[in-house]
Amino acid sequence: MTIMTENEATPPRPRNRSATETRILEAARVIIARDGFTALGVNAVAAEAGCDKKLITRYFGGIEGIVETLGGDLGFWVGPIPPKAQPDASYADRMAELLAASQAMLVNDDLLQRVLAAELASPSAALLAVEQKRSVAIGRWLAEALGPLTAPPGIDGPAINAVVLGAMHYLTLRARTTGCFAGVDLTSEAGRARIDAALQTLLKKGLTP
Repeated sequence: MTIMTENEATPPRPRNRSATETRILEAARVIIARDGFTALGVNAVAAEAGCDKKLITRYFGGIEGIVETLGGDLGFWVGPIPPKAQPDASYADRMAELLAASQAMLVNDDLLQRVLAAELASPSAALLAVEQKRSVAIGRWLAEALGPLTAPPGIDGPAINAVVLGAMHYLTLRARTTGCFAGVDLTSEAGRARIDAALQTLLKKGLTP
């Protein structure tokens, strides 16, 4: 009678490509948030994900493929497109809705905050590649969210949106460090409400003729 060992008796677990890809991407984000973009490499990602580095090449074609996938991952950067609260919303109204949704997501996503902070601290070729891919993806996301709505004539919508979004990102990250800015408590509910209201006012005023 042949006695099988445990390894012989238990067939190898089937590989779940989708789950492994998700784990690899999550590992890449963790590395960026913890160590910066310059630390992103095949060996580092494989070790963090607990997988064979050959799978990174097989599934993504290498670290470049991971970077491209990260940049285009709208679910991580901006989330789903929020529905219109007002059917007859103006461009300014719709942008205010999108800003509010982005703010709510950012405030509650610690990993996203740490990745954004790493972007400021560790410039690299990987960061530039992520930004290029992300800009294209978010541009498509925004076009779908806005539909036929456009900024009024004479108003530079993209520039105004960039300024307000940049302020939102900075103040959210500032809340992680000093907790306040220009006398406003960024960690209290009242302070956050003041900032949210101010951002909405600036955006709507800036986008309204």
